[in-house]
Amino acid sequence: MTEPAPRRVAVVGGGVSALVAAYRLRRELGGDAVLTVCEATGELGGKLRTTELAGLPVDTGAEAFLARRPEAVALATELGLGGQLTHPTAARATVRAGGRTRPLPRRTVMGVPAAPDAVAEVLSAEGGQAVAAEARKPGLTLPDGDVALGALLRERFGDELVDRLVDPLLGGVYAGGADGLGLRATMPGLAAAVDSGAGSLTAAAAGLLPPEPGAEPVFATLTGGLGSLVEALVEHAAPELRLGVPVRALDRLPGGGWRLTFGAAAPAHAPEEAELDADAVVLAVPAPAASRLLAGVVPAASAALAEVELASMAVVTLALPPGTALPDASGVLIGAGERYDDGTPFTAKAFTFSARKWAHHARAGAPVVLRGSVGRFGENEALRFGDDELARLVRADLAELTGVTAEPVATLVTRWGGGLPQYGPGHLERVARVERAVATVPGLAVAGAALHGVGVPACIATAEAAALRLVGR
Repeated sequence: MTEPAPRRVAVVGGGVSALVAAYRLRRELGGDAVLTVCEATGELGGKLRTTELAGLPVDTGAEAFLARRPEAVALATELGLGGQLTHPTAARATVRAGGRTRPLPRRTVMGVPAAPDAVAEVLSAEGGQAVAAEARKPGLTLPDGDVALGALLRERFGDELVDRLVDPLLGGVYAGGADGLGLRATMPGLAAAVDSGAGSLTAAAAGLLPPEPGAEPVFATLTGGLGSLVEALVEHAAPELRLGVPVRALDRLPGGGWRLTFGAAAPAHAPEEAELDADAVVLAVPAPAASRLLAGVVPAASAALAEVELASMAVVTLALPPGTALPDASGVLIGAGERYDDGTPFTAKAFTFSARKWAHHARAGAPVVLRGSVGRFGENEALRFGDDELARLVRADLAELTGVTAEPVATLVTRWGGGLPQYGPGHLERVARVERAVATVPGLAVAGAALHGVGVPACIATAEAAALRLVGR
């Protein structure tokens, strides 16, 4: 028998996944449904955060999304934000490789080349020869399960391609390197191409790329900042909000439905507002929080989520004086092994020259905005510095890489503790265990970056699937 549509739904979490789920539920259930968004912090949006700096709206979390996936572009258009959609300028990204800054190769799939000459500029002669030899190696057959990405790429292409190109690119997405990630979880298209008969990884990459480089934009953002998406979702979903208090427990009610209990610890006498009853629940929180809440109700899903590891990072946003000259590039990626001439490692893993990358940040007379990203999985030493010291170190990296030494008119350090789940080998199997277990429980759904992708479109997809599951579609 079909379950009746829920009339009271609690959405646990306040990031983009949670807000998309609330929005889609409002569209499906109508204005009479009671939707409650429960966010432990006092702020909605999660890693979509737009802040004013030196009079400009700047994104201090995610600053763009994949335009080749349809979900984010379609949602922005549906919410009336289509006029704010914009794509990067023609400025190219660069990479610090082998002690030199060079243009980021175009014809690659996350650093895996479609032809040996595509990456020759960032490799030594020996590294180039190792890449060229990959297509001549015995044909590649992948197991059904996931494989360690780093081990596979190092065996096929050698270490240099991984260290100089693949790792810097993956670090920008996952804050992790190839050696800790899985092929099928992070590059599913490449794995599918091999499964379909591509005889080498070079051939697989070649088959995935469009014939004309740059024929369609890869990324997009909103001119008002990605916080505009958050504001629009809240406006259209019109949920009740419970902010600033975590959900401590999730329990099944004997007659059906759920009870959420709020508070960091159990009080001696819980006030009435410390509990919320709902017909259905969407969990759109990081893996550790979801694991804790599911421990008593779906232990198999809880155990699988507990295996997901997280990386922390920070974004240092600098507003430089108007007219400050930046390199003619959209930014620079920095490999983990890159050093100053005296052997000192770089603190930053990447810089985005926002005033070069985005036309709306390049207004005449406006401060010149750029971002430095810090933090890789398992490497938290730099994140232990205070904000002032971290900003100083990032500015020193900027000067070393670009010669830019201008004193900022404003600086903002934004920290994302445990912000990025790691898609290691076995991740897809873990997610399958979560989804199988949750599917057996009526009135419960999960969404978020710990499942099928850390980018905005992937999070939107999991949120819409969660909402439609709860309404029986």
